Amino acid sequence: MAMWDRIKDQAKGLQQQAQGTRGAGGHGRPGSGSSRGSRAQLVNTLKSQLSSLKTELKSGAYRDASMAMCALVAAADGQVDPAERQHVESLILNNDVLQNFPSEQLRQRFNKHVDQLAFNFQQGKQEALQEIAKAAKKPTEARAVVQTGFVVAGADGYVAPAEDQVLREACSVLGLSPQEFGL
Repeated sequence: MAMWDRIKDQAKGLQQQAQGTRGAGGHGRPGSGSSRGSRAQLVNTLKSQLSSLKTELKSGAYRDASMAMCALVAAADGQVDPAERQHVESLILNNDVLQNFPSEQLRQRFNKHVDQLAFNFQQGKQEALQEIAKAAKKPTEARAVVQTGFVVAGADGYVAPAEDQVLREACSVLGLSPQEFGL
């Protein structure tokens, strides 16, 4: 458990840095100075933490919940354009931790959720959140699902408000505090 305490402390420190710069007028938007850097720093920290857990993250529950999380992040604004879908799929297939799984399994699960979200966003969102909730039984996997979503959301250097919102909702269904992830 000591590792998670260290991770939480790192995330809190980064969150405090981000909040401090937002209070100074940054608002966490692209190009707004060090707030963007703090968020990018948090994404890099979460990415490193995920990599350190690679050997533990091999269950089907983590795989399925992560793909649902990635789909939610991609469709957070209510739509998924083909370029964004392809970009997120590429991030998934090149993610160090997700390489524990066959790429076709990842692609199939991600696209299934994206298709559901594109067809009926609210229903697709509920189904994705139900899939994510299945990872709640194992705290390490639950946190890793949110971290995976955060890494995908922050890959472009900016986590949009709609992406923040779906990450908060994932935290809720997993029984995690959004503050743990700087949300």
